Parts: sequence; C-alpha cells; structure tokens
Amino acid sequence: MRALIAAQLSTKIQSALVAELLDAHEEAKRNYYLGGLRLSAVEGGRFCEAAFRVLEELAGRTPTPLGKQLDTEKLITALANLGPAAVPDAVRLHIPRSLRVVYDIRNKRDAAHLADGIDPNIQDATLVVTVLDWVLAEFIRLVHNVSPAEASRIVDSIVTRTAPMVQEFGDFLKVLNPKLGASDFVLVLLYHRGKAGATFDELRLWVRPKMRANLKRTLDGLVNVKDFSHFDGAAYNITRLGEQSVEQRRLLER
Repeated sequence: MRALIAAQLSTKIQSALVAELLDAHEEAKRNYYLGGLRLSAVEGGRFCEAAFRVLEELAGRTPTPLGKQLDTEKLITALANLGPAAVPDAVRLHIPRSLRVVYDIRNKRDAAHLADGIDPNIQDATLVVTVLDWVLAEFIRLVHNVSPAEASRIVDSIVTRTAPMVQEFGDFLKVLNPKLGASDFVLVLLYHRGKAGATFDELRLWVRPKMRANLKRTLDGLVNVKDFSHFDGAAYNITRLGEQSVEQRRLLER
C-alpha cells in the first residue's frame, strides 16, 4: 500500500518530500504501537518538516530544501493570507494549524508538564499519530489521481491500525508471539487487517497448525460470545470492542 500512496502523492509532490513524509509517518506509528511514546512525538516533528514543504508545493511555491531551516510561523501566516479561490482551505488553514499542534507538543510539552502525577505522554502520542494520519489522508484527498472510491480506500488504509507484532511475507501474515492462545492470535491478525478483514481460508493459513482443528470454534467465540469480531458471510472483521481489547490487554507487545 505504501508504494501506491507514494505513487499517488508523487504525481503532484516531489518524490523526495513524499519519501520523507511517509518514512516519518511510518516510524511514528511504529514507535507508538511499540510504546515509544516520546519517539512518536519526535517523528511527528520530522513529519511536520516534510508536510510544511508539501504545503509550499501545493500552494504553488518552491519548497524549502530539506535540511534548511523552515520558518513555520511565517509560512502559516503566508498560507492563511492566500486567496481562498486559488488554494483549498485545507492547504491554507486546516493542515497548517494541525501541524502547529504537533510542533508545539514536540517542542514545548515537556516544559509544561505539571507535577500532578499524571504522565501525559500517551495522550500526547495518541494526538500526534492521529493528526499525522489525518494530514496524510488530506494530502491523498487533495492530490489523488484515481477514482473517489479508490482514493477513499487508500485513505482508509492510512488510518487503519497496524500491529507491529505481525510481519508480512507476501500474502502470509506471521504473528511474532509464540505465547498467544488461539483466540488472541486470531484477534491480533484481525486487528492488523483492519477494514480489509480476513476470510476463513486466510486465517486458517496464518494461524499455527495446532490452532487449525478448532478454528471455527475459536471464531464463533469471537463473533457470538465476546463480540470481538463480525462475520458477514465472507470475511471476519474486528469490532471496536475487539480493538479495545487488543489495546487494553497490550496484546501487541511481546
């Protein structure tokens, strides 16, 4: 999917900027799901550096070269002052203001921590990765060179949760935790698949051999007992309740 996203963005954005944007987005999400909360904010700042330059290009300006200091305050003001008839509001207002929030968290949040015994890092990191998802989805929406349905599918793939514990080998998904029981094993796979879901045959291929004999019973429990999954007759999808269970029980950590 990354290759498709890169190809779409590169139709109107410099490929070097696209690569930097996607690298920072991917690393921020990976750090977030692996528990590197401060690192997520750092990568969020790196994402902003690329995103502001993308905004320059979408606004018809020459992007500031990577590695050169960027005056974000001046750029935010300049973008806001552009004519709404020539530049979409997303470029003029919404995206720049969202990036400013991420910038401030990276640069100033530590100094503002209160001695209340509450660590805001998980809140900060969650906000950062959510904003990054939204900004990247907006860029896809603005520059997409495909049908609206295909653009929507690409955007959905961006905001879908991914499990860093699951490694993809072509079409084969491997869960990198030998301690998981069958039910949690399947749930992690469905979490990783997001809106795409998975068929019974796919899950049967991906689960461990000893889990295959009782796979139907395992899936029935997830669907009809725990409400962690939904079956539409063709594929199994994780529910919001299932997502919450994965995250709250920290099933993504080894």
